[in-house]
Amino acid sequence: MTEAIPTPPWQTPRKPPPRQPLSQELIVRAALRVLDAEGLDGLSMRRLAQELETGPASLYAHVANKDELLDLVYDMVLSEVEIPEPDPDRWAEQVKEYLRSLRKVFRSHRDLARVSLSRIPLGPNGVVGMERTMALLRAGGLPDDIAAYAGDLVTSFVTTETLDDAFPTGDTDTGTVQAYVAQIRDYLTSLPPQRFPHLVQMAGPITSLDSERRFELGMEIIVRGLSTYARPGGARPQ
Repeated sequence: MTEAIPTPPWQTPRKPPPRQPLSQELIVRAALRVLDAEGLDGLSMRRLAQELETGPASLYAHVANKDELLDLVYDMVLSEVEIPEPDPDRWAEQVKEYLRSLRKVFRSHRDLARVSLSRIPLGPNGVVGMERTMALLRAGGLPDDIAAYAGDLVTSFVTTETLDDAFPTGDTDTGTVQAYVAQIRDYLTSLPPQRFPHLVQMAGPITSLDSERRFELGMEIIVRGLSTYARPGGARPQ
């Protein structure tokens, strides 16, 4: 039933639709599709050329190499992150909203956290995001040096938490992970309590797999710590 019906000889045969010409945006969107489907290890210039039904050499007119490609993919995805318009009265909650959005975006694209590890977001979306992040952090009254470092700190926190999340739900079977963690917990509780009282008592929390609670708790620790540096009235651009 799916076999194509031939065109009658007295009619002009239909031509296939013209293939969309290559562009940097088309290449980057295709790379993101491959990344989402096959992960970072599955993305290569050759695989991308297959996705676009072209030769690898044709890609290099638009993208210098895989490293630049990943820069462009990362910058494209950063446009999905929601950064609130600063409201000093809601500063703490807005920082948490930003981190939750960043985590959601990182979790929605396979291996994006790995891509972000070695990259400074200096593309168009990245620079806009950095500006808005600094505005948000300074709205809480943070001094410039604290706000600057905090921008890196919160991004690193989200990246690490996302990588940790991927471990139980990745290629490793969830049941195997739970069994392994249970072994660690049992080992910690078996240690001599006189010598390792804290590890024995805290074996449960240390080996917790509740990623949502760990993330929320981590945010709370960071935001409370940053708030101790706040200056009354908030910071304003010079």
